[in-house]
Amino acid sequence: MDEELRSVTERLRAESGASPLLDRLAATGDVDELAALLTEPGQPLWARELAAYRLGVAGDRRAFEALVLLLNHRDPARCATAAHALAALGDPRTARAAAALATNELRVAYALHPVRLLAALRAPESAPALITTLERRLGPRDPYRAVALACVEGLGGLGDARARPVLTAALAHPVLAEAAVRALARLPEQRESPSGVRD
Repeated sequence: MDEELRSVTERLRAESGASPLLDRLAATGDVDELAALLTEPGQPLWARELAAYRLGVAGDRRAFEALVLLLNHRDPARCATAAHALAALGDPRTARAAAALATNELRVAYALHPVRLLAALRAPESAPALITTLERRLGPRDPYRAVALACVEGLGGLGDARARPVLTAALAHPVLAEAAVRALARLPEQRESPSGVRD
């Protein structure tokens, strides 16, 4: 059992009431058994999470829908587990789903892990979604500073020049300023056109 699976299993042990099913799901090599559990009615959330995680890290796309639901869960630990599995899964739908979650203002309280996943995926959807999410977080009383900071750090890692205006705006926010300076330093140099105007 690898360290990540051990960590997930131990986190779920108390929730499961030390159910024998937990150890069976952690140990089984039968991906069809894991996939069947995701669609069986009446299965507890912890069992669905463990089955989806195991399928995701195994690259089985039958886990995709369950993992996306967990990525936007109110429990941050479930979100982190889902993000890890989705990154390993390699499903081409993942970036689009993460972008939809990150930019959903009704669920912004749970956007931290979708934002981090987008930065890790480095997909075409990543920078536009992070820019949009960060723009919305720059209001004077926005309470989601952790989400904003993750956007700043993610945009720095992506190194996409389109992020320059929003990162420059983030400099005015004390909580974000230091990270914004670092992120801006990682963007490609602006070039001057023949007319002397910067691109």
